[in-house]
Amino acid sequence: MELFSMYLEEGFKHIADLSGIDHILFIVALSIRYQFADWKKLLILVTAFTIGHSLTLALSVLNLITVSTKWIEFLIPVTIVITALSNIMVTKFVFKSRFPMIYFMASFFGLIHGLGFSNYLKGMLGRGESVLGPLLAFNVGLELGQLAIVLAILLISFIFVQLFKWSRREVLLFVSGGVFAVALQMALERYKDLVS
Repeated sequence: MELFSMYLEEGFKHIADLSGIDHILFIVALSIRYQFADWKKLLILVTAFTIGHSLTLALSVLNLITVSTKWIEFLIPVTIVITALSNIMVTKFVFKSRFPMIYFMASFFGLIHGLGFSNYLKGMLGRGESVLGPLLAFNVGLELGQLAIVLAILLISFIFVQLFKWSRREVLLFVSGGVFAVALQMALERYKDLVS
């Protein structure tokens, strides 16, 4: 049980760690469209991301797939840039769809983020150590960290919309614009590492 707790804590810290801001930015970009009243839509979105990253996290940790770390480190901020841009586009156009593109993006981009998580987890695992228990614990920790970030974003959005009387559109544009700028800079820096 102590080992499970250790990996659970590591999973939580990994997604909530400010030195790994890329994962936080992605969750922010995904969840800033929503408010507490939209909890069902947000639950579907978070589940789509979870399915994506859980799949590649498991496949990579079990050594069934391998992808260059440099490529993953570059693609993660690209996913953030695209998600932030889609938020900005939503404010310009009305998409009347039963299954908005954001759900597909969450699951597809989750595949990329899972590969990023796996590099960290593989570095923690000892040789010959069973991977299933640590994999489960780490993944549960990631989910708890992700939920904490989502709740924080919902609370911040609530404060700006309800107390400061900003429109949801203003909050979405402001936050998505900031996330876009930071992620674009990260992507450009990592692109230089990729081609060097």
